[in-house]
Amino acid sequence: MNVTPLTLRRKIALELHRQIVNNTVREHPLRQLFWECTLRCNLHCRHCGSDCKVKNEQQDMPLEDFLRVLDSVARKCNPHKVFVVISGGEPLMRDDLEQCGAEIYRRGFPWGMVCNGLYLTPQRFHALVDAGMHSITLSLDGLKDDHNWMRGHKDSFHMVDQAIDLLVHEPRIIFDIVTCVNQRNYAKLDDIKEYLISKGVRRWRVFSIFPVGRAANDPQMRLTDEQFRGMFDFIKRTRQEGRIRVDYGCEGFLGNYEGDVRNHFFSCQAGVSVGSVLVDGSISACTSIRADYHQGNIYQDDFMEVWENRFQPYRDRSWMRKDECAECKYFRYCRGNGMHLRDSDGRLLFCHLKRLS
Repeated sequence: MNVTPLTLRRKIALELHRQIVNNTVREHPLRQLFWECTLRCNLHCRHCGSDCKVKNEQQDMPLEDFLRVLDSVARKCNPHKVFVVISGGEPLMRDDLEQCGAEIYRRGFPWGMVCNGLYLTPQRFHALVDAGMHSITLSLDGLKDDHNWMRGHKDSFHMVDQAIDLLVHEPRIIFDIVTCVNQRNYAKLDDIKEYLISKGVRRWRVFSIFPVGRAANDPQMRLTDEQFRGMFDFIKRTRQEGRIRVDYGCEGFLGNYEGDVRNHFFSCQAGVSVGSVLVDGSISACTSIRADYHQGNIYQDDFMEVWENRFQPYRDRSWMRKDECAECKYFRYCRGNGMHLRDSDGRLLFCHLKRLS
């Protein structure tokens, strides 16, 4: 792999960051807990990694089952330092979401959600804020035609546009907009940027597709290598402008782009500071990680006992040093990329540095 050598300044910074990561792995403090509360969804997105549906055979997790998890966490951790992220599917498919949020907040846990905006009416939004919601991540994959094409619903852009207005004018809520960059919207990134700035959005996060779920067989989702590099150049240029804060998503070691396209150096925090409870009770980390790497189940195991003792595949990633990672001199910084990019046999599905080379 022909990679441009790291600059001396960047290499020194990455070595310091590596020591911080090592300390965090040793301490593995739980800081973020995802709750996959449902697999039901009101959209049919082209890039969905979970293949969610309006009706799903898997029932929503009862609130009381997740509350037992929070009680386990509270016995070992300060709940004020563990942020609960409600995800799906689409959380707003649950009629009891406000009750869920209020109970989570009553136990001392700050919480937010990941949302597609379709059901985020003003009434529900204000009810969720009253239930203690702190943050929202809202998806926007282009301007009207491109977003609706991606999401498979003619009203999706209109509802996201309305939801952004609600978020901008509510000072109690921290929010960001996330955009999946694909073949259709790549050339329009500047237009999306100007739209978000005109709406008053301050935080924007962009990401590229990883090949699982529906996106795996859709060539329109995958950027060319030239577009992939161009996306990072766009992020770097936009950050230098200073009109909106834009970051690349959390995955991937990016070589000499590290430090320029997000506010932190890469490290996969799955199983290190990030845990999750999936809708069937599985105990995992990032909700994008496949079943092969689940560590237990809340219906048989105590969450915190699992967190303390069963996440070694996440915390010691030397097993990833094989195949194309075996001789890579940047493994010390990358540690094999994100856990969600490993298949059931442990093979790497996607190497960011290779695509940038």
